[in-house]
Amino acid sequence: MLTASDELWEAAVRQAAVISRLAALDSAGVTAVDAAADELGLSRRQVYVLLGRWRDGGGVVSDLLPGRSDGGRGGSRLPDDVEAIVRQVLHARYLTRQRRSVAAVCREITRLCRVRGLQVPSRGTVLRRVAQLDPVQSTQAREGRDAARTKSSAGGVPPEITQLLQQVQMDHTPVDVIVVDERQRLPIGRPYLTAAIDVASRCIMGLVVTLEAPSATSVGLCLARMATGKQAWLEQLGVEAVWPMSGKPHELYVDNASEFKSEALRRGCEQHGVALSYRPPGLPHFGGIVERVIGTMMGLVHDELPGTTFSNVTERGAYDSDGRAVLTMAELNAWLALAVACYHGQVHDGLGRTPAAVWFELAERDGTPGTVSNETAFLVDFLPVFRRTVSRSGFVIDHVQYYCDALKPWIARRDELGKLVLRRDPRDISRIWALDPDGTTYLAVPYRVLSRPPISIWEQQAAITRLRQQGRADVDEQALFATVAQMREITDTAAATTRKARRDRERRTSTPAADPNVLPVPAAPAVEMGMVRPFEVIEQW
Repeated sequence: MLTASDELWEAAVRQAAVISRLAALDSAGVTAVDAAADELGLSRRQVYVLLGRWRDGGGVVSDLLPGRSDGGRGGSRLPDDVEAIVRQVLHARYLTRQRRSVAAVCREITRLCRVRGLQVPSRGTVLRRVAQLDPVQSTQAREGRDAARTKSSAGGVPPEITQLLQQVQMDHTPVDVIVVDERQRLPIGRPYLTAAIDVASRCIMGLVVTLEAPSATSVGLCLARMATGKQAWLEQLGVEAVWPMSGKPHELYVDNASEFKSEALRRGCEQHGVALSYRPPGLPHFGGIVERVIGTMMGLVHDELPGTTFSNVTERGAYDSDGRAVLTMAELNAWLALAVACYHGQVHDGLGRTPAAVWFELAERDGTPGTVSNETAFLVDFLPVFRRTVSRSGFVIDHVQYYCDALKPWIARRDELGKLVLRRDPRDISRIWALDPDGTTYLAVPYRVLSRPPISIWEQQAAITRLRQQGRADVDEQALFATVAQMREITDTAAATTRKARRDRERRTSTPAADPNVLPVPAAPAVEMGMVRPFEVIEQW
Protein backbone atom coordinates (compact mmCIF):
# COMPACT_ATOMS: atom_id res chain seq x y z
CA MET A 1 0.00 0.00 0.00
CA LEU A 2 2.99 2.32 0.44
CA THR A 3 4.61 1.66 -2.93
CA ALA A 4 1.66 3.14 -4.90
CA SER A 5 1.67 6.73 -6.05
CA ASP A 6 -0.79 9.13 -4.44
CA GLU A 7 -2.85 9.24 -7.68
CA LEU A 8 -3.21 5.45 -7.86
CA TRP A 9 -3.91 5.18 -4.14
CA GLU A 10 -6.67 7.82 -4.24
CA ALA A 11 -8.24 6.05 -7.22
CA ALA A 12 -8.17 2.74 -5.33
CA VAL A 13 -9.77 4.38 -2.27
CA ARG A 14 -12.56 5.79 -4.46
CA GLN A 15 -13.09 2.42 -6.15
CA ALA A 16 -13.11 0.58 -2.81
CA ALA A 17 -16.05 2.67 -1.59
CA VAL A 18 -18.14 1.48 -4.56
CA ILE A 19 -16.86 -2.09 -4.90
CA SER A 20 -17.33 -2.84 -1.18
CA ARG A 21 -21.04 -1.97 -1.50
CA LEU A 22 -21.30 -4.13 -4.59
CA ALA A 23 -19.56 -7.06 -2.87
CA ALA A 24 -22.01 -6.87 0.05
CA LEU A 25 -24.92 -7.75 -2.27
CA ASP A 26 -26.07 -11.38 -2.40
CA SER A 27 -25.84 -11.26 -6.19
CA ALA A 28 -24.07 -8.61 -8.24
CA GLY A 29 -26.46 -8.38 -11.15
CA VAL A 30 -25.94 -6.50 -14.40
CA THR A 31 -28.00 -3.54 -13.21
CA ALA A 32 -25.93 -3.06 -10.05
CA VAL A 33 -22.66 -3.56 -11.94
CA ASP A 34 -23.66 -1.03 -14.61
CA ALA A 35 -24.55 1.50 -11.92
CA ALA A 36 -21.13 0.99 -10.31
CA ALA A 37 -19.46 1.31 -13.71
CA ASP A 38 -21.21 4.64 -14.36
CA GLU A 39 -20.19 5.92 -10.92
CA LEU A 40 -16.54 4.97 -11.40
CA GLY A 41 -16.31 5.81 -15.09
CA LEU A 42 -15.30 2.24 -15.97
CA SER A 43 -16.61 -0.48 -18.21
CA ARG A 44 -18.72 -3.38 -16.98
CA ARG A 45 -15.82 -5.78 -17.51
CA GLN A 46 -13.46 -3.62 -15.45
CA VAL A 47 -15.96 -3.52 -12.58
CA TYR A 48 -16.20 -7.33 -12.62
CA VAL A 49 -12.39 -7.52 -12.50
CA LEU A 50 -12.28 -5.19 -9.48
CA LEU A 51 -15.07 -7.13 -7.78
CA GLY A 52 -13.13 -10.37 -8.25
CA ARG A 53 -9.99 -8.82 -6.77
CA TRP A 54 -11.95 -7.54 -3.76
CA ARG A 55 -13.57 -10.93 -3.06
CA ASP A 56 -10.37 -12.91 -3.60
CA GLY A 57 -8.33 -10.53 -1.46
CA GLY A 58 -8.63 -9.38 2.12
CA GLY A 59 -11.26 -6.71 1.57
CA VAL A 60 -8.75 -3.85 1.83
CA VAL A 61 -7.95 -0.94 -0.45
CA SER A 62 -4.64 -2.34 -1.68
CA ASP A 63 -6.49 -5.26 -3.31
CA LEU A 64 -7.61 -2.84 -6.04
CA LEU A 65 -4.20 -1.39 -6.86
CA PRO A 66 -3.04 -2.25 -10.41
CA GLY A 67 0.24 -3.99 -11.06
CA ARG A 68 1.61 -0.88 -12.73
CA SER A 69 0.25 2.51 -13.68
CA ASP A 70 -0.86 3.20 -17.25
CA GLY A 71 -0.96 6.96 -16.66
CA GLY A 72 -4.70 7.01 -16.00
CA ARG A 73 -7.34 9.34 -17.35
CA GLY A 74 -7.54 12.85 -16.00
CA GLY A 75 -3.84 13.08 -15.19
CA SER A 76 -1.74 16.07 -16.06
CA ARG A 77 -0.43 16.05 -19.63
CA LEU A 78 1.77 19.13 -19.21
CA PRO A 79 5.53 18.83 -18.79
CA ASP A 80 6.62 19.15 -15.17
CA ASP A 81 8.29 22.53 -15.75
CA VAL A 82 5.15 24.01 -17.35
CA GLU A 83 2.95 22.50 -14.63
CA ALA A 84 5.14 24.13 -11.97
CA ILE A 85 4.79 27.54 -13.66
CA VAL A 86 0.99 27.20 -13.82
CA ARG A 87 0.79 26.34 -10.10
CA GLN A 88 3.18 29.15 -9.20
CA VAL A 89 1.24 31.81 -11.11
CA LEU A 90 -2.13 30.64 -9.81
CA HIS A 91 -0.86 30.84 -6.26
CA ALA A 92 1.00 34.15 -6.60
CA ARG A 93 -1.36 36.11 -8.87
CA TYR A 94 -4.81 34.48 -9.03
CA LEU A 95 -5.33 33.57 -5.33
CA THR A 96 -4.92 37.14 -4.07
CA ARG A 97 -7.23 39.92 -2.94
CA GLN A 98 -6.46 41.82 -6.17
CA ARG A 99 -8.67 39.23 -7.91
CA ARG A 100 -6.86 39.24 -11.25
CA SER A 101 -8.76 37.83 -14.22
CA VAL A 102 -7.97 34.52 -15.90
CA ALA A 103 -6.76 36.52 -18.92
CA ALA A 104 -4.13 38.25 -16.76
CA VAL A 105 -3.05 34.90 -15.37
CA CYS A 106 -2.74 33.44 -18.88
CA ARG A 107 -0.59 36.38 -19.99
CA GLU A 108 1.80 35.87 -17.07
CA ILE A 109 2.03 32.12 -17.70
CA THR A 110 2.73 32.80 -21.40
CA ARG A 111 5.47 35.30 -20.52
CA LEU A 112 7.25 32.95 -18.08
CA CYS A 113 7.05 29.97 -20.46
CA ARG A 114 8.51 31.95 -23.37
CA VAL A 115 11.32 33.35 -21.21
CA ARG A 116 12.30 29.78 -20.28
CA GLY A 117 11.76 28.37 -23.77
CA LEU A 118 8.87 26.12 -22.73
CA GLN A 119 5.64 25.19 -24.49
CA VAL A 120 2.82 27.63 -23.67
CA PRO A 121 -0.33 25.90 -22.30
CA SER A 122 -3.69 26.72 -23.86
CA ARG A 123 -6.28 28.95 -22.22
CA GLY A 124 -8.53 25.91 -21.79
CA THR A 125 -5.82 24.14 -19.81
CA VAL A 126 -5.47 27.10 -17.46
CA LEU A 127 -9.25 27.29 -17.04
CA ARG A 128 -9.33 23.61 -16.08
CA ARG A 129 -6.61 24.22 -13.46
CA VAL A 130 -8.64 27.11 -12.05
CA ALA A 131 -11.75 24.89 -11.90
CA GLN A 132 -9.78 22.28 -9.93
CA LEU A 133 -8.99 24.75 -7.14
CA ASP A 134 -10.82 24.25 -3.84
CA PRO A 135 -13.82 26.64 -4.06
CA VAL A 136 -13.77 27.51 -0.35
CA GLN A 137 -10.04 28.22 -0.23
CA SER A 138 -10.13 30.04 -3.58
CA THR A 139 -12.99 32.30 -2.51
CA GLN A 140 -11.38 32.99 0.85
CA ALA A 141 -8.07 33.93 -0.78
CA ARG A 142 -9.70 36.24 -3.37
CA GLU A 143 -12.70 37.66 -1.48
CA GLY A 144 -12.12 37.04 2.20
CA ARG A 145 -13.41 34.75 4.93
CA ASP A 146 -16.92 36.21 5.00
CA ALA A 147 -17.47 35.56 1.28
CA ALA A 148 -16.24 31.96 1.65
CA ARG A 149 -18.57 31.18 4.55
CA THR A 150 -21.53 30.56 2.24
CA LYS A 151 -19.54 27.88 0.39
CA SER A 152 -18.67 25.91 3.54
CA SER A 153 -20.82 23.98 5.99
CA ALA A 154 -22.54 25.79 8.82
CA GLY A 155 -20.12 24.20 11.29
CA GLY A 156 -22.37 24.69 14.27
CA VAL A 157 -23.87 21.21 14.79
CA PRO A 158 -21.86 17.98 14.48
CA PRO A 159 -23.46 15.28 12.31
CA GLU A 160 -25.70 12.74 14.04
CA ILE A 161 -24.01 9.42 14.86
CA THR A 162 -26.34 6.42 15.19
CA GLN A 163 -24.19 3.29 14.65
CA LEU A 164 -21.42 1.63 16.64
CA LEU A 165 -17.96 2.79 15.59
CA GLN A 166 -19.46 5.08 12.97
CA GLN A 167 -17.21 7.70 14.54
CA VAL A 168 -14.50 7.31 17.18
CA GLN A 169 -12.89 10.39 18.71
CA MET A 170 -9.29 10.21 19.94
CA ASP A 171 -7.12 12.63 21.93
CA HIS A 172 -4.11 12.80 24.26
CA THR A 173 -3.50 14.33 27.69
CA PRO A 174 -0.88 14.24 30.44
CA VAL A 175 -2.22 12.17 33.34
CA ASP A 176 -2.63 14.26 36.50
CA VAL A 177 -0.65 11.86 38.69
CA ILE A 178 3.01 11.13 39.46
CA VAL A 179 4.07 7.51 38.87
CA VAL A 180 7.00 5.69 40.45
CA ASP A 181 9.57 3.24 39.06
CA GLU A 182 9.37 -0.52 39.62
CA ARG A 183 12.55 -0.88 41.70
CA GLN A 184 12.95 1.87 44.27
CA ARG A 185 9.30 3.04 44.01
CA LEU A 186 10.56 6.59 43.62
CA PRO A 187 8.79 9.25 41.48
CA ILE A 188 9.59 9.45 37.76
CA GLY A 189 7.02 12.03 36.60
CA ARG A 190 3.67 12.23 34.80
CA PRO A 191 2.81 9.79 31.99
CA TYR A 192 0.65 10.52 28.93
CA LEU A 193 -2.74 9.05 28.14
CA THR A 194 -4.18 8.39 24.66
CA ALA A 195 -7.92 7.67 24.77
CA ALA A 196 -10.52 6.74 22.12
CA ILE A 197 -14.30 6.81 22.61
CA ASP A 198 -17.19 5.60 20.45
CA VAL A 199 -19.56 8.52 19.85
CA ALA A 200 -22.77 6.49 19.44
CA SER A 201 -22.50 4.51 22.69
CA ARG A 202 -20.03 6.72 24.61
CA CYS A 203 -18.02 3.54 25.34
CA ILE A 204 -14.25 3.89 25.75
CA MET A 205 -12.69 1.81 22.97
CA GLY A 206 -9.01 2.01 23.87
CA LEU A 207 -6.51 3.45 26.34
CA VAL A 208 -2.73 3.65 26.09
CA VAL A 209 -0.46 5.06 28.81
CA THR A 210 3.16 5.89 27.88
CA LEU A 211 6.10 7.77 29.31
CA GLU A 212 6.71 9.31 25.88
CA ALA A 213 5.05 12.43 24.55
CA PRO A 214 2.15 11.78 22.13
CA SER A 215 3.31 10.55 18.74
CA ALA A 216 2.14 8.60 15.72
CA THR A 217 3.17 5.44 17.58
CA SER A 218 0.85 6.33 20.48
CA VAL A 219 -2.00 6.65 17.98
CA GLY A 220 -1.14 3.29 16.39
CA LEU A 221 -0.97 1.58 19.78
CA CYS A 222 -4.37 2.96 20.75
CA LEU A 223 -5.89 1.87 17.42
CA ALA A 224 -4.45 -1.63 17.89
CA ARG A 225 -5.82 -1.77 21.45
CA MET A 226 -9.19 -0.60 20.12
CA ALA A 227 -9.42 -3.06 17.24
CA THR A 228 -8.48 -6.23 19.16
CA GLY A 229 -10.02 -8.08 22.08
CA LYS A 230 -8.84 -6.81 25.46
CA GLN A 231 -9.18 -9.96 27.59
CA ALA A 232 -5.54 -11.06 27.17
CA TRP A 233 -4.32 -7.57 28.07
CA LEU A 234 -6.56 -7.47 31.17
CA GLU A 235 -5.27 -10.87 32.29
CA GLN A 236 -1.70 -9.65 31.82
CA LEU A 237 -2.48 -6.72 34.13
CA GLY A 238 -4.09 -9.06 36.65
CA VAL A 239 -7.43 -7.27 36.37
CA GLU A 240 -10.76 -9.07 36.71
CA ALA A 241 -12.95 -6.80 34.64
CA VAL A 242 -15.25 -7.00 31.62
CA TRP A 243 -14.36 -4.79 28.65
CA PRO A 244 -16.00 -6.34 25.55
CA MET A 245 -16.01 -3.17 23.43
CA SER A 246 -13.66 -3.74 20.49
CA GLY A 247 -13.58 -3.24 16.74
CA LYS A 248 -12.24 -1.20 13.83
CA PRO A 249 -13.80 2.27 13.59
CA HIS A 250 -15.43 3.50 10.40
CA GLU A 251 -14.16 7.04 11.07
CA LEU A 252 -11.39 8.28 13.34
CA TYR A 253 -12.04 11.88 14.38
CA VAL A 254 -9.02 13.79 15.71
CA ASP A 255 -7.64 17.29 16.13
CA ASN A 256 -4.96 18.88 13.95
CA ALA A 257 -1.91 17.83 16.00
CA SER A 258 1.15 16.69 14.03
CA GLU A 259 0.97 13.08 15.28
CA PHE A 260 -2.43 12.75 13.57
CA LYS A 261 -1.07 13.85 10.18
CA SER A 262 1.75 11.36 9.60
CA GLU A 263 1.97 9.32 6.41
CA ALA A 264 1.94 6.12 8.46
CA LEU A 265 -1.39 6.98 10.11
CA ARG A 266 -2.99 8.26 6.92
CA ARG A 267 -2.17 5.24 4.76
CA GLY A 268 -2.70 2.78 7.62
CA CYS A 269 -6.23 4.10 8.06
CA GLU A 270 -6.90 3.92 4.32
CA GLN A 271 -5.50 0.39 4.17
CA HIS A 272 -7.96 -0.82 6.80
CA GLY A 273 -10.94 1.20 5.60
CA VAL A 274 -10.83 3.75 8.44
CA ALA A 275 -11.78 7.28 7.39
CA LEU A 276 -9.45 9.86 8.99
CA SER A 277 -11.20 13.17 9.71
CA TYR A 278 -10.01 16.33 11.44
CA ARG A 279 -11.87 18.80 13.60
CA PRO A 280 -12.54 22.14 11.94
CA PRO A 281 -10.05 24.73 13.26
CA GLY A 282 -11.62 27.05 15.78
CA LEU A 283 -14.51 24.67 16.59
CA PRO A 284 -13.31 22.69 19.64
CA HIS A 285 -16.84 21.50 20.49
CA PHE A 286 -16.59 19.05 17.58
CA GLY A 287 -14.24 17.00 19.80
CA GLY A 288 -16.18 17.62 22.98
CA ILE A 289 -17.09 13.97 23.60
CA VAL A 290 -13.54 12.71 24.03
CA GLU A 291 -12.58 15.91 25.84
CA ARG A 292 -15.38 15.33 28.33
CA VAL A 293 -14.52 11.70 29.04
CA ILE A 294 -10.87 12.63 29.55
CA GLY A 295 -11.98 15.34 31.97
CA THR A 296 -14.14 12.80 33.83
CA MET A 297 -11.21 10.39 34.15
CA MET A 298 -8.89 13.12 35.39
CA GLY A 299 -11.53 14.03 37.99
CA LEU A 300 -11.41 10.45 39.25
CA VAL A 301 -7.62 10.65 39.33
CA HIS A 302 -7.82 13.80 41.47
CA ASP A 303 -10.29 12.18 43.88
CA GLU A 304 -8.88 8.67 44.15
CA LEU A 305 -5.16 8.39 43.37
CA PRO A 306 -2.32 9.30 45.72
CA GLY A 307 0.32 11.44 44.06
CA THR A 308 -2.15 13.44 41.96
CA THR A 309 -0.96 16.78 40.62
CA PHE A 310 -4.54 18.10 40.30
CA SER A 311 -5.32 20.35 37.34
CA ASN A 312 -2.99 23.21 38.27
CA VAL A 313 -0.70 24.58 40.96
CA THR A 314 -3.50 26.50 42.65
CA GLU A 315 -5.63 23.39 43.11
CA ARG A 316 -2.64 21.38 44.30
CA GLY A 317 -1.74 23.91 46.98
CA ALA A 318 0.61 22.37 49.58
CA TYR A 319 -0.11 18.79 48.53
CA ASP A 320 3.16 16.84 48.07
CA SER A 321 2.54 14.96 44.83
CA ASP A 322 6.03 13.41 44.67
CA GLY A 323 6.04 12.40 48.32
CA ARG A 324 2.65 10.67 48.07
CA ALA A 325 3.19 8.94 44.70
CA VAL A 326 2.91 5.14 44.95
CA LEU A 327 1.61 3.80 41.60
CA THR A 328 3.82 2.22 38.95
CA MET A 329 2.92 2.32 35.25
CA ALA A 330 1.49 -1.23 35.40
CA GLU A 331 -0.60 -0.38 38.45
CA LEU A 332 -1.88 2.81 36.81
CA ASN A 333 -2.90 0.79 33.73
CA ALA A 334 -4.75 -1.69 35.96
CA TRP A 335 -6.54 1.13 37.83
CA LEU A 336 -7.58 2.81 34.59
CA ALA A 337 -8.95 -0.48 33.22
CA LEU A 338 -11.10 -0.89 36.34
CA ALA A 339 -12.19 2.76 36.10
CA VAL A 340 -13.31 2.17 32.50
CA ALA A 341 -15.32 -0.90 33.55
CA CYS A 342 -17.06 1.19 36.23
CA TYR A 343 -17.69 4.02 33.75
CA HIS A 344 -19.37 1.63 31.30
CA GLY A 345 -21.78 0.54 34.05
CA GLN A 346 -22.85 4.00 35.22
CA VAL A 347 -25.75 5.98 33.78
CA HIS A 348 -24.48 8.57 31.29
CA ASP A 349 -26.07 12.01 31.60
CA GLY A 350 -26.30 12.52 27.84
CA LEU A 351 -27.67 9.04 27.09
CA GLY A 352 -29.92 8.47 30.11
CA ARG A 353 -28.58 4.91 30.20
CA THR A 354 -25.30 3.16 30.77
CA PRO A 355 -22.81 3.13 27.86
CA ALA A 356 -22.62 -0.67 28.10
CA ALA A 357 -26.41 -1.00 27.67
CA VAL A 358 -26.34 1.23 24.59
CA TRP A 359 -23.41 -0.75 23.14
CA PHE A 360 -25.20 -4.11 23.48
CA GLU A 361 -28.46 -2.70 22.14
CA LEU A 362 -26.81 -1.28 19.02
CA ALA A 363 -24.72 -4.45 18.60
CA GLU A 364 -27.90 -6.55 18.67
CA ARG A 365 -29.55 -4.23 16.13
CA ASP A 366 -26.64 -3.82 13.68
CA GLY A 367 -24.33 -6.71 14.54
CA THR A 368 -21.17 -6.86 16.63
CA PRO A 369 -18.30 -4.84 15.06
CA GLY A 370 -15.51 -6.84 13.46
CA THR A 371 -12.22 -7.12 15.36
CA VAL A 372 -8.61 -7.80 14.40
CA SER A 373 -7.14 -11.16 15.38
CA ASN A 374 -3.44 -10.25 15.09
CA GLU A 375 -2.66 -7.06 17.03
CA THR A 376 1.00 -7.01 15.93
CA ALA A 377 0.10 -7.25 12.24
CA PHE A 378 -2.41 -4.42 12.63
CA LEU A 379 0.06 -2.24 14.53
CA VAL A 380 2.77 -2.61 11.87
CA ASP A 381 0.58 -0.70 9.38
CA PHE A 382 0.72 2.33 11.70
CA LEU A 383 4.43 2.39 12.58
CA PRO A 384 6.74 5.15 11.29
CA VAL A 385 7.84 4.71 7.66
CA PHE A 386 11.36 4.78 6.20
CA ARG A 387 12.52 4.23 2.64
CA ARG A 388 15.92 2.65 2.01
CA THR A 389 17.74 0.75 -0.71
CA VAL A 390 18.97 -2.74 0.10
CA SER A 391 22.72 -3.38 -0.09
CA ARG A 392 24.79 -6.57 0.13
CA SER A 393 24.76 -6.18 3.91
CA GLY A 394 21.01 -5.49 4.19
CA PHE A 395 19.54 -2.19 5.38
CA VAL A 396 21.05 0.64 7.41
CA ILE A 397 18.84 2.96 9.49
CA ASP A 398 20.45 5.54 11.79
CA HIS A 399 23.83 3.76 11.81
CA VAL A 400 22.33 0.33 12.65
CA GLN A 401 22.53 -2.58 10.18
CA TYR A 402 19.69 -5.08 9.66
CA TYR A 403 20.05 -8.36 7.80
CA CYS A 404 18.65 -11.88 7.45
CA ASP A 405 19.06 -14.64 4.88
CA ALA A 406 15.55 -14.01 3.54
CA LEU A 407 16.89 -10.78 1.99
CA LYS A 408 19.17 -12.65 -0.43
CA PRO A 409 16.64 -12.72 -3.32
CA TRP A 410 16.13 -8.97 -2.87
CA ILE A 411 19.88 -8.32 -2.75
CA ALA A 412 20.32 -10.17 -6.04
CA ARG A 413 17.76 -7.78 -7.64
CA ARG A 414 18.82 -4.65 -5.76
CA ASP A 415 19.78 -2.70 -8.91
CA GLU A 416 16.20 -2.82 -10.19
CA LEU A 417 14.28 -2.47 -6.91
CA GLY A 418 15.00 1.11 -5.86
CA LYS A 419 14.03 2.22 -2.37
CA LEU A 420 11.94 -0.18 -0.29
CA VAL A 421 9.43 0.66 2.45
CA LEU A 422 10.55 -0.11 6.01
CA ARG A 423 8.73 0.28 9.32
CA ARG A 424 10.19 0.45 12.81
CA ASP A 425 8.74 0.42 16.32
CA PRO A 426 10.40 3.30 18.24
CA ARG A 427 10.09 1.35 21.48
CA ASP A 428 12.26 -1.51 20.19
CA ILE A 429 14.52 -1.03 17.16
CA SER A 430 16.06 -4.52 17.35
CA ARG A 431 14.08 -5.42 14.24
CA ILE A 432 12.36 -3.70 11.36
CA TRP A 433 9.60 -4.78 8.99
CA ALA A 434 10.45 -4.56 5.30
CA LEU A 435 7.69 -4.49 2.69
CA ASP A 436 8.55 -6.88 -0.12
CA PRO A 437 9.00 -5.41 -3.63
CA ASP A 438 5.54 -6.66 -4.65
CA GLY A 439 3.99 -4.61 -1.84
CA THR A 440 2.07 -7.55 -0.34
CA THR A 441 4.02 -8.95 2.63
CA TYR A 442 6.15 -7.64 5.47
CA LEU A 443 9.39 -9.40 6.37
CA ALA A 444 10.78 -9.11 9.91
CA VAL A 445 14.50 -8.24 9.66
CA PRO A 446 16.61 -8.33 12.87
CA TYR A 447 19.92 -6.70 13.73
CA ARG A 448 22.75 -7.94 11.52
CA VAL A 449 24.66 -8.63 14.76
CA LEU A 450 22.14 -10.64 16.75
CA SER A 451 24.04 -10.24 20.03
CA ARG A 452 23.11 -6.55 20.18
CA PRO A 453 20.56 -5.79 22.92
CA PRO A 454 17.12 -4.33 22.10
CA ILE A 455 17.15 -0.56 22.53
CA SER A 456 14.64 2.21 22.00
CA ILE A 457 14.88 5.03 19.49
CA TRP A 458 15.26 7.47 22.38
CA GLU A 459 18.33 5.65 23.69
CA GLN A 460 19.79 5.55 20.19
CA GLN A 461 19.27 9.28 19.62
CA ALA A 462 20.76 10.12 23.02
CA ALA A 463 23.82 7.96 22.24
CA ILE A 464 24.33 9.65 18.85
CA THR A 465 24.09 13.08 20.50
CA ARG A 466 26.65 12.06 23.09
CA LEU A 467 29.07 10.78 20.45
CA ARG A 468 28.74 14.05 18.53
CA GLN A 469 29.50 15.98 21.69
CA GLN A 470 32.65 13.91 22.07
CA GLY A 471 33.80 15.10 18.64
CA ARG A 472 33.02 11.91 16.69
CA ALA A 473 32.51 12.95 13.08
CA ASP A 474 31.45 9.44 12.03
CA VAL A 475 29.18 7.31 14.19
CA ASP A 476 29.65 3.55 13.78
CA GLU A 477 27.40 0.84 15.13
CA GLN A 478 29.95 -0.54 17.59
CA ALA A 479 30.48 2.87 19.20
CA LEU A 480 26.73 3.53 19.29
CA PHE A 481 25.89 0.36 21.25
CA ALA A 482 28.90 0.81 23.52
CA THR A 483 27.63 4.29 24.37
CA VAL A 484 24.14 2.96 25.04
CA ALA A 485 25.62 0.38 27.43
CA GLN A 486 27.56 3.10 29.27
CA MET A 487 24.45 5.29 29.50
CA ARG A 488 22.45 2.39 30.92
CA GLU A 489 25.14 1.74 33.53
CA ILE A 490 25.11 5.41 34.53
CA THR A 491 21.31 5.36 34.68
CA ASP A 492 21.25 2.27 36.92
CA THR A 493 23.84 3.80 39.23
CA ALA A 494 22.07 7.14 39.48
CA ALA A 495 18.53 5.77 39.61
CA ALA A 496 18.20 6.11 43.37
CA THR A 497 18.86 9.85 43.30
CA THR A 498 17.84 11.26 39.91
CA ARG A 499 14.26 11.39 38.64
CA LYS A 500 15.29 11.62 34.97
CA ALA A 501 17.55 8.58 35.35
CA ARG A 502 14.74 6.59 36.91
CA ARG A 503 12.38 7.68 34.13
CA ASP A 504 14.92 6.68 31.45
CA ARG A 505 15.37 3.27 33.05
CA GLU A 506 11.60 2.75 33.29
CA ARG A 507 11.26 3.64 29.59
CA ARG A 508 13.94 1.08 28.81
CA THR A 509 12.43 -1.73 30.87
CA SER A 510 8.98 -1.09 29.38
CA THR A 511 10.36 -1.70 25.86
CA PRO A 512 8.49 -4.72 24.42
CA ALA A 513 10.71 -7.74 23.97
CA ALA A 514 11.06 -8.82 20.35
CA ASP A 515 9.67 -12.30 19.76
CA PRO A 516 11.47 -13.74 16.71
CA ASN A 517 8.81 -16.44 16.37
CA VAL A 518 5.96 -13.96 15.80
CA LEU A 519 5.63 -12.40 12.37
CA PRO A 520 3.20 -9.53 11.90
CA VAL A 521 1.88 -10.85 8.60
CA PRO A 522 2.01 -14.13 6.70
CA ALA A 523 5.55 -15.08 5.81
CA ALA A 524 6.82 -14.33 2.31
CA PRO A 525 6.47 -17.20 -0.16
CA ALA A 526 9.33 -19.61 -0.30
CA VAL A 527 11.96 -19.06 -2.99
CA GLU A 528 13.20 -21.94 -5.11
CA MET A 529 16.89 -22.31 -4.32
CA GLY A 530 17.56 -25.64 -6.02
CA MET A 531 19.75 -28.32 -4.40
CA VAL A 532 21.33 -26.93 -1.22
CA ARG A 533 24.72 -28.17 -0.12
CA PRO A 534 25.80 -28.18 3.55
CA PHE A 535 27.00 -24.78 4.78
CA GLU A 536 25.94 -23.08 1.55
CA VAL A 537 24.85 -19.96 3.49
CA ILE A 538 28.47 -19.25 4.49
CA GLU A 539 30.04 -16.62 2.24
CA GLN A 540 33.53 -15.26 1.95
CA TRP A 541 33.73 -11.46 1.88
